[in-house]
Amino acid sequence: MQKSYTIFVSFIVALGGFLLGFDSAVISGAVNGITVYFSMSDWELGFSVGCVIFGAMAGNILAGPMSDRFGRKKILIVTAMLFTISALWSALATTYITFVVARIIGGIGIGGAILIAPIYIAEVSPPKLRGSLVSLNQLNIVLGISVAYFSNYFLKDLEGESWRWMLGVEAIPAVIYFFALFAVPRSPRWLIQRLNLVDIAEKILIKIGGKHYALETIEEILRGIAKKEVKGKFSDLFSNKMRTIMVIALGIAFFQQITGINAIFYYAPTIFEQAGGSTDASFLQAIVVGLTNLVFTLVAIRLIDKLGRKPLLIIGTATMAIALSMATIAFNNATYSIKDKTIDKVTNTEIKTVLTALTGESFGSQKELFAKLKPLLSEEQMFQFKRNEVKNFISINATLVLVAILLYVAAFAISLGPVMWTLLSEIFPGYIKGIAISVVGFFNSLVSYTVTQFFPWELTNLGPTLTFAIYALLAVLSLLFVLKFVIETKGKTLEEVEELLIRH
Repeated sequence: MQKSYTIFVSFIVALGGFLLGFDSAVISGAVNGITVYFSMSDWELGFSVGCVIFGAMAGNILAGPMSDRFGRKKILIVTAMLFTISALWSALATTYITFVVARIIGGIGIGGAILIAPIYIAEVSPPKLRGSLVSLNQLNIVLGISVAYFSNYFLKDLEGESWRWMLGVEAIPAVIYFFALFAVPRSPRWLIQRLNLVDIAEKILIKIGGKHYALETIEEILRGIAKKEVKGKFSDLFSNKMRTIMVIALGIAFFQQITGINAIFYYAPTIFEQAGGSTDASFLQAIVVGLTNLVFTLVAIRLIDKLGRKPLLIIGTATMAIALSMATIAFNNATYSIKDKTIDKVTNTEIKTVLTALTGESFGSQKELFAKLKPLLSEEQMFQFKRNEVKNFISINATLVLVAILLYVAAFAISLGPVMWTLLSEIFPGYIKGIAISVVGFFNSLVSYTVTQFFPWELTNLGPTLTFAIYALLAVLSLLFVLKFVIETKGKTLEEVEELLIRH
C-alpha cells in the first residue's frame, strides 16, 4: 500500500512531463503549416520552434526559487495553467507575433515542470525507488512525445489549417493535470526545511514508507538543516565546496542537449523528408521514433536503480556516437540525380527550367550539386532549392538513416534523457536545491535553444552530412566527460550523496 501510494503521487506529478513532451514534439507536425501560414524564413521558423525554450529559461529561473518559497505543488499547478493557455492561444493565433508569445507562455510551463517535478518526486521517494520514480517524469515526457506524433499523423489531413488542431488538442491533458495535482500532498522535505511543519510531514512520510521510515527520514532532514546556518544563496553555487557538484551538473546539462536530441524531436519529419521520404512516410517514421523513445525509457526505469546511473550514461553516450556516425555515413554516401520524374515535383517554374537542361546528370554529393546550380540560379532561387527541392533528388540508404535515428533515440532514452534529471535531483544539497536546479535548468534550456534555432539553417547551409558529423563528435566528448567526472549515486540517501560530493 505504501509503495503504491508513492507511485500514485509520483505518477500524477510526472504528468507534467507528458505535457512537456507533447508540447515539445507536437510542433514537428505543424512546421510546414505554420511556415506557409506565417510566410516564415529559415530563421523565423527556427525562432518560432525554439522560442518555447526562451520561455523555458524564464520558467527555469523563476521555478526553483518560487518552489522554495511557495512549495513544489503550487508551482506545478501554475505550470498546468500555463500549458492550457499556451495550447489554446497558439491554436488560435493569426499573427506571427501572437503565435510566438503563445509558444513562450508554454515554454514557461515547460521550464517549471521539467525542474520541479523531478525535485518533488525525489523528495517523496525512498532511496531504493528514487531513480525509478524520478524517471517516471522522463517516461511521461517520451509518452507525450509519442502521443504528439500519433496525434499529428491523424490530424494532418484535416481540411483547412490542421496545424491549429495539432497545437490546440494539448489543452485537454493540461486541464486534467491541473485538477489531478490537487490530489497530491506537499513535499515533506519542503514542509520541514521551509515551514518546520514536522507533524504534517511525518503523516505524509508514514503514508510513503511507514512509521520507522518517517522517523528516520525526519531525523536525516533535521540533521542536514542543523549543518546550515542560513538558506542558500546564488553565490554559494560557485564556492569551492560546490565545485565538483557544479562541474557534474553543468557538464551533464550541456551534453544532454548539445548532442542534438531536440533537433531530432522537433524536426523528425523534416529529417526523414531530407532522406527522400514522402510526407506520409516521414510522419509514420516520426511515430516509430516516439515509440522507440518510449520503450527504451521503460528499459532505463528498469535498470537505473539496478545497474546504476553512470553505467547507463557510458553505454548510452557511446551508442549515441555510433548512431550519429551511421547517419553521417548515410548522408555522405548519398548521390543526387536529376531525372524527369523528380523535376516534375519542383513547383517553381524558373528552377524547373534550369533543372530540365541538366536532365540525366548525377552528382556524388550535395556540395557538387549546389556548385553546379549556383551560377544558374538567383540567390533566392538557390535558397528555395536548398530548402524545399533538394530532397526530391537524393538517392540514399533511407533504411540506414532510420536505423541510425532509432538507435540514437534509444541510446538517449536509456542514458542522458532520464539519468540527467535523476542526478540533478540527487546531487544538490537541500538548502540550495531550488536555486541550483534553476541555474542548471536555465543553462540546459539555453543549449537546447541554440541547437533548435540553428538546426534548419544547418540543414540548408551545411547539409545533413556535416550536421550529423558535428553531433557525433559532441557525443564522443560527452562519453569522455561521463568517464572522467560523473559519480554513482545509486542506493544512497540524498544526505549521503551530499556528504560524498561536498567532501570532494
